[in-house]
Amino acid sequence: MFSKILIANRGEIAVRIIRACKEMGVATVAVYSEADKNALHVALADESYCIGRAEASESYLNENQIISTALLAGAQAIHPGYGFLSENAHFARACRKNGIVFIGPDPEDMERLSDKAILKELMSNAGLTVIPGTKAVASLTEAKKAAERIGYPVMMKACAGGGGRGIRLIRQENEIDDAYMQATAEALSAFGDGSVYLEKYIFPAKHIELQILADEAGNVVCLGERDCSLQRRNQKLIEETPSPAVSENQRNKIMETAIKAVKKIGYVGAGTLEFLYDQQGNFWFMEMNVRLQVEHCVTEMLTGFDLVKWQIRIAAGIPLNFTQSDVRIVGAAIECRINASSCGTLKMLHVSGGPAVRFDTCLVEGTVVSPYYDSLLGKLIVYAKTREETLRKLRAALCELVIDGIPTNVEEQLRIVSDKRFASGDYDLTFMGSR
Repeated sequence: MFSKILIANRGEIAVRIIRACKEMGVATVAVYSEADKNALHVALADESYCIGRAEASESYLNENQIISTALLAGAQAIHPGYGFLSENAHFARACRKNGIVFIGPDPEDMERLSDKAILKELMSNAGLTVIPGTKAVASLTEAKKAAERIGYPVMMKACAGGGGRGIRLIRQENEIDDAYMQATAEALSAFGDGSVYLEKYIFPAKHIELQILADEAGNVVCLGERDCSLQRRNQKLIEETPSPAVSENQRNKIMETAIKAVKKIGYVGAGTLEFLYDQQGNFWFMEMNVRLQVEHCVTEMLTGFDLVKWQIRIAAGIPLNFTQSDVRIVGAAIECRINASSCGTLKMLHVSGGPAVRFDTCLVEGTVVSPYYDSLLGKLIVYAKTREETLRKLRAALCELVIDGIPTNVEEQLRIVSDKRFASGDYDLTFMGSR
């Protein structure tokens, strides 16, 4: 096991990783930008180092500065969290070159699985049903020919994408020119790679993802599914597990298929397989995230397995000490993402309490929300033995949560979880568009 880990991230995920390390007896090193000098993760870590200016490109995306800090501090491993460098094969390779363990997949696996079009071919060969589509298209002309062949409507997606960026829905031919220019420009800006591919638009559908853990010994477990259909502009707002739309028989079948697929491609680490689930009960594979998901904690609340700790153990070469038969999908857990709607300074914070209520956050009184980073302030997660009880508990927790001084989406989240359609579980990716 590692004795010291550097956390190459900020915000609530940096705090989450530091707490996991402390519980494991592992020393922690925080890095921070000038804008984050008073941040909670800086105070909680055993050592903290400023690595640059407020802009992410000058700090949290500065590979050389982060690796130099890890070497200076004597950290044996780097945990990238999510976002920033978490899916950057170049950074993972630089870590290895400097004798530092990157807590995530090998750079070769990251490169192999980062191109979503190629990944879909791999997963199809491994037994999953994939959405009909293309590999990367080389030009607008090629995109038009592919869209005509697939049939409108189609989705255009960034090959190196994530977080809902570089995605456009094209309903008819006269929309493809603008969509191509916008998607490629957004993908280039966000990921440094402007390549895109096309796939058939599955509609209506739910967004279902499966959480996987896989070790170097070839052991693979699936910790159930998450329903991430509550989205606005491809950005997730609420996640729950298990999905109210998936039966136990369907769950067991898709988990078994996913485990076989992950074994076949030889993946090691924490990963998430994402699907569109149509009204006929079909799971259409979309992509695989080779990192920790923002919504990992809702799975932790349901199953009791600490995903961050297992990420660290797997990276240290420690095999899983449990099997699929030890995974119990009992009860229901729901998570609301609490986002800032504008900048501000936190004047007062009151966190919801009670049994099985969790608020992962980086907030402390005096925290300044700046324009430089993601708007996520925290994640409110609750668990109960039934979905109905979980919803009641979540509504009460949202009513109790107070974040004064920073405008947030708490009231909106309360309206959503009080909506009859959401309460019934009969919702899909169109939900926010129908409100």
